Amino acid sequence: MSAQGSVRAVVGGIRGALLIGGVLAVVVGILILVWPGKTAMVVAGIIAAWAVAAGVVNIAIGLLSRTAGSWARVGHIALGSIFVIGGVVAFSNLGLAAETLATFLGALVGILWIVEGVVALTTLRGTRSRGWTIAFAVLSLVAGVVILFAPIWGALVLWLWMGVSLILLGVIQIVRAARLRTR
Repeated sequence: MSAQGSVRAVVGGIRGALLIGGVLAVVVGILILVWPGKTAMVVAGIIAAWAVAAGVVNIAIGLLSRTAGSWARVGHIALGSIFVIGGVVAFSNLGLAAETLATFLGALVGILWIVEGVVALTTLRGTRSRGWTIAFAVLSLVAGVVILFAPIWGALVLWLWMGVSLILLGVIQIVRAARLRTR
């Protein structure tokens, strides 16, 4: 194969990867916007499946390991059991699992934004852009408090924003794939 043929093959592979990634992003973004609750339940189901699989692996490590000590084996079995139980409980009510996940993530983002605002205020002395830092800190603190007191609402807004972002980024990836050329 010639050098130019190799370059074309590589570019073709990159183009294909960009196209597939872009189409998947657009599809997932549309699903999030059209069926936000059902899509969140699918995500909760994927996490539940991962938890069951991780649990089975940990239990197997605990039962089959010949080199681990007794406490390590007991720990793997206990951890695996917790994973399996959590996954089964999540599967039993994916709607509640999705709400719980949204509440947790919403509260986590709220706490992170509050901490980020406080940290920004502590850097005022060393910055040349005091006004922007104060504006960022205040906005971060307010957004954090709002989302902390309404974590499901905040998670829904973030979820919908992710859907819009995926659609926009997916379209950009598709355009990049279409415009990618060899020289």
